[in-house]
Amino acid sequence: MKTLQQFALGIETIPATTSWYLADLGEARGKQEPFTRQSPQKLKVLRENALIESAVSSNRIEGVEADQARIATIVFGKGRLRDRNEEEIRGYRNALGVIHEKGISLPVSEETIRRLHRLVRGESWDAGHYKDRDSDIIEKLADGRQRVRFTTVTAAETPAYMNEMIRLWTDGLRERRVHPLVLSAAMNLDFLCIHPFRDGNGRVSRLLLLLQCYQLGFEVGRYVSLERVIEENKERYYETLKHSSQGWHEGRHDPWPYVNYVLFVLKTAYAELEQRMTQLKSPRGAKTALVEAAIDAFPGVFSLNDLARACPGVSRDMVRRVLRNLQKAKEVVCLGRGPGASWRKEGITPK
Repeated sequence: MKTLQQFALGIETIPATTSWYLADLGEARGKQEPFTRQSPQKLKVLRENALIESAVSSNRIEGVEADQARIATIVFGKGRLRDRNEEEIRGYRNALGVIHEKGISLPVSEETIRRLHRLVRGESWDAGHYKDRDSDIIEKLADGRQRVRFTTVTAAETPAYMNEMIRLWTDGLRERRVHPLVLSAAMNLDFLCIHPFRDGNGRVSRLLLLLQCYQLGFEVGRYVSLERVIEENKERYYETLKHSSQGWHEGRHDPWPYVNYVLFVLKTAYAELEQRMTQLKSPRGAKTALVEAAIDAFPGVFSLNDLARACPGVSRDMVRRVLRNLQKAKEVVCLGRGPGASWRKEGITPK
């Protein structure tokens, strides 16, 4: 809550980069409604794809992974789960379901944050409970050594800090001294610095960001996975978080690198939404267009596995079919044999 405290005093100047992001996002939000009035089938494909990508990416950032072939079953199925990783991925999907269905009416409160943590952590003994002992954020070095990257708020102080964070968020929205999106990014930073839970803080922070965006009218996360955009820019995520958390306890930190990172994620997601809605030309070919859009996004050589990961809501048979059709049309070239063969777009020389 040190960032929200800092902003509660008022902001004399906003960095130029922040102003540009806010202007672009205001324009993107204006285009949001026309997009969401388009074909229900197009939107259904995007929603399903975003749901899978969000559950997989947010967990993968924290090192929680599952068999790629079982992802659709884990996210959408009701069958028996094989291990703890699959339970956490489905738990995240269930948390997303709560936000998608009740986002507008779900209050940003300690109770909601605890509820999201319970869903994410599933059967864990401390799911939904604040940490009961101090825990620092540890960085593992290349030579195997470890060091404390950030000293989080103590377990004893956590409840008071969380209560104050929610109060400052609520007051900030009411007083409107700071743009709501900047306020949301500030709270995201504070949440990560408080580190209220023993485990699962990163995942809850991303769910909280999605919830706040919905309530502020920025619903791009329903159709494009914010978590996947964060994963694709993971190095910048850790870099800005490290930079903006320095001096946080004393209130002397610089929050703007992290604030700008959050705004960058939203802007990137909106740009992708516009691109995908333009490319999904017909409802019947929505999944085909999704695969073709993924191929277009690859800068050079790619594999079937790369393509399947980029389109988790599309079956492998469908991905293969699109590849074969594009090969017949001489739009892609296969560079080898077997399922592990590499592909590239026609006319592009592999580097």
